[in-house]
Amino acid sequence: MLPFLLNRILQAIPVLFGVSLAVFLMVHLIPGDPAALIAGTDATRADVENVRQSLGLDRPLPAQYASFVGRALTGDFGNSFRTGRPVLDEIAPRYLNTVTLGALALLIAVVIGMATGIVSAVRRHSMFDNTALVLSLAGVSMPTFFLGLLLMLVFSVWLNWLPLSGKDTWLHYILPAITLSTASIAVISRIMHASLIEVLSEDYVRTARAKGQRESLVIWRHAVRNALIPVVTVAGLQLGYLLGGAVVTETVFAWPGLGQYITNALLNADMNAVLGGTVVVGAVFIGLNLLSDILYRIVDPRAR
Repeated sequence: MLPFLLNRILQAIPVLFGVSLAVFLMVHLIPGDPAALIAGTDATRADVENVRQSLGLDRPLPAQYASFVGRALTGDFGNSFRTGRPVLDEIAPRYLNTVTLGALALLIAVVIGMATGIVSAVRRHSMFDNTALVLSLAGVSMPTFFLGLLLMLVFSVWLNWLPLSGKDTWLHYILPAITLSTASIAVISRIMHASLIEVLSEDYVRTARAKGQRESLVIWRHAVRNALIPVVTVAGLQLGYLLGGAVVTETVFAWPGLGQYITNALLNADMNAVLGGTVVVGAVFIGLNLLSDILYRIVDPRAR
């Protein structure tokens, strides 16, 4: 296990550097001058140049990137251009909100996805199976912002059951979590469905049935346990996608998470905030990917 971990960590290092370099270059391609935005509309050319020098934006791009990487290796992402506060101090509480929302969305996705996948596999070609397939396709295909706005219109505007935005009470979690989990529900449901159908055709399942065991016991003890192996891997990856893909959901519901923070930083050309937030998201996604591989090797002895 230790050589496996070391190998995956060594593979993750260049990936993280590649992500940071790509984002760094894309941020510098964004139209607009951060120094001019920070200096204000009434600033003179000299004021803008002074701001540019104080932020280090007058240096060559390789020097700026090297400086960012050197600071990031020590956990310092610099100060926000907009607020002047350390980026890491601003990211920490917001990412906690994102993790909370992502964990709740994953819980919803795993419970509903596995339940629908199991039932549709056991009742193959039934009305439930066909309906689950159609809903899964709709869940994967429907844009997140459209689903979020639709849920807000129905449950907040028309029915007045749930709040529109914010996170003051537990009710504020419901609509964002459902919106964020919809695509993952569809993915987990289809993976569970396909895996369970494959397992149900195995010889040991037919042997268990031939011995006269109850159908429910055959399904839960023999079939579902073995069908969970690919689901564990997919669920781990889905958490990474949920944490990284919460930008749209947090923007729609004004959720004070890291996705909304990065969006606002992009709109304000706050390069340090964008780079810091993106690197944190990339590092967490890589870590969750590694954790998913570890869990897969634990669950499936054949992968060891």
